[in-house]
Amino acid sequence: MLDSLWSTIGGVLAPHGPAATAAKSYTPGDFSIHFFLQLAVILIACRVVGWLGQKLLAQPQVVGEMIAGVVLGPSLLGLLWPDLQNAIFPKETRNVLYAGAQLGVGLYMFLVGTTLRIDHFKAKAKSAAGVSLAGIAAPFAVAILITPFLLDVPGLFAPGISLTNATLFLGACIALTAFPMLARIINERGLASSSLGTLSLTAGAFDDACSWCVLAIVLATFGGGAGVAILAIGGGLLWATIVILFGARLFALFAARVERDGGMRDGVLAIVLIAFCSSAFLMDMVGIHAIFGGFILGAVMPRGLFAAEIKRKIEPLAVVLLLPMFFTYSGLNTRMDMVNSGPLLLIALAILAASILAKGGACYAAARLAGEDNRTALGIGALMNSRGLMELIIINIGLQKGIIGPTLFSMLVLMAIITTMMAGPLFEAVYGKKARESGELESLNAPATPV
Repeated sequence: MLDSLWSTIGGVLAPHGPAATAAKSYTPGDFSIHFFLQLAVILIACRVVGWLGQKLLAQPQVVGEMIAGVVLGPSLLGLLWPDLQNAIFPKETRNVLYAGAQLGVGLYMFLVGTTLRIDHFKAKAKSAAGVSLAGIAAPFAVAILITPFLLDVPGLFAPGISLTNATLFLGACIALTAFPMLARIINERGLASSSLGTLSLTAGAFDDACSWCVLAIVLATFGGGAGVAILAIGGGLLWATIVILFGARLFALFAARVERDGGMRDGVLAIVLIAFCSSAFLMDMVGIHAIFGGFILGAVMPRGLFAAEIKRKIEPLAVVLLLPMFFTYSGLNTRMDMVNSGPLLLIALAILAASILAKGGACYAAARLAGEDNRTALGIGALMNSRGLMELIIINIGLQKGIIGPTLFSMLVLMAIITTMMAGPLFEAVYGKKARESGELESLNAPATPV
């Protein structure tokens, strides 16, 4: 009897197909069991690693969540206890986790959009344009210089890939900024409404959008056709124009109702969420990314009570429950044991150094040339240099589409993690500490993200 009980308990996480004796497929109940277990494990890991990161490494909660995602993947948990890792996160259930991850990061970027200060952007238009262009031009210049050497190393790029496609893809990877992570670091530092925060967010958004468009062009040459690039660039610009021209006017009508009622009723919240889902869907459909749909829509939301009610009703669930799924899903696709020789390690370090110089250094120089003071320019360079899991998304696409090999994938993962971990401490050293001493940070809004 006890043997039967233990056998039943042990088989709870196994697939339960139509034939109980030879089940090979997952039923809806199996997906449900795994989903709730995964959420519990993700939340525990994110809170514990996030707390340790804050106490021991002075890293923001968001960096701890990124590391927790890698810890739960094949790089640590799967390496030490592969059976346990596969039981909790079987491959068949990851599509469900992916959908929840996109919802979480999309909602978060929608909330970030509601904090965007358009007046600051207008006042800093010259600086934002300069930083954005530098953050694109310098990475692609570096890619032009180093890609010919990387092509000669077996296993980095796919066999037969052209120099042009390899250069464009590597340039897009170096040019990326960790847009969701950048936004969260800015929020946690209380800089969401500052000119520095607005300039960094707008420049980061532009650079990431350009990188996704370049990726679409590269994919178009891998069998997707020119329509892939045309749809991505044209569709994204068209939707952004529509939202900017008509979104603010439409939601101003609902904002008046919220002001009159003294709060947001469920019907208005439903309309906001419908608009969010539609915007995320359209941007995902054209080939950019759902997060940009959320961010663009959030940027045109009426400020005041309307934006405050959106934040009050959506933020806790999005930040605490849904957003960690995004980091964990990406971490499940990350391997850290691929760079396993001296020459490969030297190549990885060279890519890391070139990426830091091309992104952080170029953005700092552009901000200085645009008239920003040295401290602000250093802070912008530190933030823009962070790659985060946006990098993991784009290199996963490159790996799946056969553009890069597993070895270069691992090198770029290493670059993403190190530049992301640099961002918080470097920003504090060059900007945050002095700003606190002068009382500048205390005069800004409190952090929007609970720690």
